[in-house]
Amino acid sequence: MKNFINGRQAMTEDDYLELSLGTPLELWLGVEGETEEERAARLDAARDILADHPDLADRVSRVAVEAITAHAPDLLGWAQRTHAGRTLTAPRRWAA
Repeated sequence: MKNFINGRQAMTEDDYLELSLGTPLELWLGVEGETEEERAARLDAARDILADHPDLADRVSRVAVEAITAHAPDLLGWAQRTHAGRTLTAPRRWAA
């Protein structure tokens, strides 16, 4: 099965995240060995993007929740199980 986001194919998990967010992951996570000047420039660019796209934080959160729900639902305490034709929601383990 092929996954396309905004008309582009996501072949890896990083591709999926980058295409979903519309920015390279390195912008947000940094790169190993970057200098203080590079880090400052990267963070300035990130701030500019957040100012231009105030909904980006919500999009990032949505992508993260979708990924966790699909691959590790117990992390959020949202595991759903089907039993005898009913859907049961697992109890929450942590208080918010």
